[in-house]
Amino acid sequence: MDIAGLPKVELHLHLDCSLSYQAVKILKPGISEAEYRESFIAPPKCTDLADYIKRAIKGFELMQSREQLQLVTADLFEQLKRDRVIYAELRYAPLQHMYEGLSAETVVETINEAVQDGIRITGIEASVILCTLRHYSEEQSMQTAALVKAYSGSPVRGLDIAADEAGFPITNHIRAFEFIRQNGLNCTAHAGEARGADSVWETLDQFQPMRIGHGVRSYEDPKLLAFLKEKNIHLEVCPKSNIQTNVFDKIENHSADILYNAGISVSISTDARTISDTTLEKEYILMEKYFQWQKSHFKKCNLEAIKHSFTSDIVKLQLQKDIEAAYR
Repeated sequence: MDIAGLPKVELHLHLDCSLSYQAVKILKPGISEAEYRESFIAPPKCTDLADYIKRAIKGFELMQSREQLQLVTADLFEQLKRDRVIYAELRYAPLQHMYEGLSAETVVETINEAVQDGIRITGIEASVILCTLRHYSEEQSMQTAALVKAYSGSPVRGLDIAADEAGFPITNHIRAFEFIRQNGLNCTAHAGEARGADSVWETLDQFQPMRIGHGVRSYEDPKLLAFLKEKNIHLEVCPKSNIQTNVFDKIENHSADILYNAGISVSISTDARTISDTTLEKEYILMEKYFQWQKSHFKKCNLEAIKHSFTSDIVKLQLQKDIEAAYR
């Protein structure tokens, strides 16, 4: 199977965790490749999710000016182009990019402009998801949700909650997700990664997202699997990062294949291209090698990703045609 040549759709991709060495070298002249790998790329095994996401700090430290934000976004589009991605949803937390004086609005507008440039230059369709973070206050979460509403109609298409799922409760974020629902906006939410099926139930109950980021521990509860299938809740599965964060001890024991065979709507993503030192091609190769996935599996996952994406119906229709044609 020519995995490299297959068009791909990616729904779960953190912008600030996907800086290539070439981009970092421009932003931080003099850094060696060895230093880059030490600082930006996680080891094959981290202690847990909190340990893994320490590397994200290095990314957003270099994303504090308009020029830096533009460069990182353009760099990611080039990575996507090489990976044959035809549609991607890029997510980031705007409030993480205000440490040197940018306003949240300037951050969003700058990245929106860079995304629109990326779409025009590469032909890749893309949307943006704004993230609140588990350790944020209710005020910060509401500020992020308000940005999603304020920039509705731009590349910004929805809200997410990310960061240390096991370390912080969801209490501070309930109002933000209520606000998103009341305004008819899209949302996804990280769950079932650092915590088990109870985290997914809690997130579904309190936030009512259309999708779950990761959700891979849902397999621990048969009732949850039945609910996800019945309600057509899509899981954004990122195999390699789940091994690094110790959700699973090794790839052979990952739940992606179980979830797929249970009839759950799933798609494959990279999560953090730099921290996990990965691409969608590499993720697909893992699924092919360890679970004997065929072209039909990847076709179904990509079509499910398109169906549950936050883009327009017109774009969805074109993407669907492209996938159908390429995967015949």
